[in-house]
Amino acid sequence: MVWNNKGAALHKLGKYYEAIKAYERAIELDPNFAWPWNKKGIAFCDQGKHDDAIRAYDKAIELDPQLADAWNNKGIALEAQGNTTGANAAFAKARELGYTSPT
Repeated sequence: MVWNNKGAALHKLGKYYEAIKAYERAIELDPNFAWPWNKKGIAFCDQGKHDDAIRAYDKAIELDPQLADAWNNKGIALEAQGNTTGANAAFAKARELGYTSPT
């Protein structure tokens, strides 16, 4: 999807606000597409907005419970908040779904 890709490009440039707006447009066009929610969460997380990130990851997971990346990213956000128990559970779910960290 074009808006999801635009968001990814803006995010890579460090333009988090603009990236979030692009992901929101992708969501408007296809509300059942989990990836823009996951990517929106990453942009929030990169800004230190972990509560917003977790809400976005939760929506991605609601739409696609098998989206291992969203589970892993939720673990990262929970860990940043000091919620080790929640983070470990999210990381375990990600691994269960086949997540392997990029090398």
